[in-house]
Amino acid sequence: MSRIGFIGLGIMGSPMASHLAKAGHEVLAHTLNTDAYPRLEADGGKGAGSIEAAVKGAEIVITMLPNHPQVEEVVLGGDGVFAHAPKDALLIDFSTIRPESSIAIAEAGAAAGFRVLDAPVSGGQGGAEEGVLSIMVGGDEADFIAATTIFEAVGKTFIHVGPHGAGQVVKAANQLVVGGTYALIAEAIVLMEALGVDAGKGLDVLAGGLAGSTILERKRASMVAREFAPGFRIDLHHKDMGIITDAARQADVSLPTAALTASLIAAGRAQGYGSLDHSALLKVIENLNGRGDK
Repeated sequence: MSRIGFIGLGIMGSPMASHLAKAGHEVLAHTLNTDAYPRLEADGGKGAGSIEAAVKGAEIVITMLPNHPQVEEVVLGGDGVFAHAPKDALLIDFSTIRPESSIAIAEAGAAAGFRVLDAPVSGGQGGAEEGVLSIMVGGDEADFIAATTIFEAVGKTFIHVGPHGAGQVVKAANQLVVGGTYALIAEAIVLMEALGVDAGKGLDVLAGGLAGSTILERKRASMVAREFAPGFRIDLHHKDMGIITDAARQADVSLPTAALTASLIAAGRAQGYGSLDHSALLKVIENLNGRGDK
């Protein structure tokens, strides 16, 4: 078992840290969300009053933060991880950030004597709570192998997908598929209801056929019921769509469906739904059709 310094106990980070503590790892965590400490302590971990206190003596440091500015500040800042963690510690960044940021952090880590993996996750709050996340990992294969017990505690699928930054590229592709799928399910609900069909029963049938997906399995009932508590907020998916469009521009590829999906998610933010779950794309589609009073 490892000594782990864990930074960031949000919707995803809190259950992940708890799984690691329950698996027998020594987890010392720091977060701005101090309401998360009691859960971690009940599961065998401990809270720390600072980044320094969390990572001092850690063999593995984990970050789970909203975006690249927070990760860069926590890791590279003067009072950050690289300033206080022991040399040769392994940093695993579970955050979803720009590939170029992950590469820059890995390069800075190597120069300072640290090992780094970018390891963004998919599965949402449900997957984090159940410990069945899908984890796409970029970095050195030897470091990936060394982190196996960590991934086993929080995930079901974890694959080494390439060098530093590759995990973030795969996560961008994941978010494209997820966003597009939500948009299509939203349109399917609006279509069925407009024609007098019970959308709940219709989606039950779709979930059992070729159209089936984890999103349909986990979210169809809450979408039909118009329950949009996050989950994963539209604000964060909007950030991820920016990563996708920037990456497409850098790669000089045309992704027209990505552009449309990004526009729909941006519309959700503009309509005031940024704090809702990304399944609230249904509200955007309803508004486009004059059915927003549902």
